[in-house]
Amino acid sequence: MYLSPEKKAVIFKEHGKVETNTGSAEGQVALFTYRIAHLTEHLKKNRKDFSTQLSLQKLVGKRRGILAYLYKKDIERYRAIIKTLQLRDIIKQK
Repeated sequence: MYLSPEKKAVIFKEHGKVETNTGSAEGQVALFTYRIAHLTEHLKKNRKDFSTQLSLQKLVGKRRGILAYLYKKDIERYRAIIKTLQLRDIIKQK
């Protein structure tokens, strides 16, 4: 299993401050990023796996929604998580 409970705890401890804080936006974004990286590697090997492709697209959308929420609510937390996870700044600024 690629995502064990121990790995989840490590991700949430690094990005959510406490391993039991699984609802923090930073922890959720970090977990989604890990899962997206795993699914991307899978799709490089299995190009015709369309169910995984759909799951990947849904995960990217969820991560984008959480990042948009962070951008609106607390821009400093947004910038910190973008820098930590080395993601592109995808939110369009008005």
